[in-house]
Amino acid sequence: MSIFELIKADSPLVISVPHDGALIPEAMQKAMHEYALDTPDRDTGISAVFEFENLKYSKIKANYSRYVVDLNRPAGGGALYAGQNETTVCPTTLFDERPIYLEGQAPSTDEVATRVEQYWQPYHDQLQALIDQAKAQFGFCLLIDAHSIDAVVPRFFEGRLSDISVGTYDGNSCGNEIQQTLLSALQKQKDYSHVINDRFKGGFITRHYGQPQDNIHAIQLEHAKDIYTDNKRQQLTIFWQQVIAALLVKV
Repeated sequence: MSIFELIKADSPLVISVPHDGALIPEAMQKAMHEYALDTPDRDTGISAVFEFENLKYSKIKANYSRYVVDLNRPAGGGALYAGQNETTVCPTTLFDERPIYLEGQAPSTDEVATRVEQYWQPYHDQLQALIDQAKAQFGFCLLIDAHSIDAVVPRFFEGRLSDISVGTYDGNSCGNEIQQTLLSALQKQKDYSHVINDRFKGGFITRHYGQPQDNIHAIQLEHAKDIYTDNKRQQLTIFWQQVIAALLVKV
């Protein structure tokens, strides 16, 4: 199975979906608890939200689980949110803090390095290529990093999350006019609660690739999973199609 699914188009819009994969190699499965094989922390179905009929886009979606390697973490490790509970590039616990691996079976330092080389690096090489192509052809790139999470995750947050959490690395990963246009669109609509640069300021992908000084603008969009289930997906897709079209005009 390919490490990722890829859509390439002549468009300045690039969509990254690093956590909507469920594949786990058989050798790794044998080292994991059975409950982890259900990949409960997957951003299930978020890729389908970003399938637009009236907007051209390139998209890369991971096929392998974040338990194999987390594509939105630095390859060399290190915290994204200093002092806060978070998972690593090769996580060893679920979001509910149950261990992923059987006793003594967690990946070694060498195994982590191998996974980064085999799964993490190819995804990022291709993502960089999509960004470079968009920039070369259009003079700019708008990168949307699409995510979702259960609405209630006590390990990381108190209470219920907002429906939509926007991360722009405190305004450092995209231009101010783009951020303000996005914020205005969220404020005008009444269907989804939202926050910006709250707990989700943007992970590695947003922080690394967002270079507004070079006209590469990156935004992380985190969604509570229950806002696009039970026949709600189309509504959210239409909303983002309209908003992203407006953002592209502002770049």
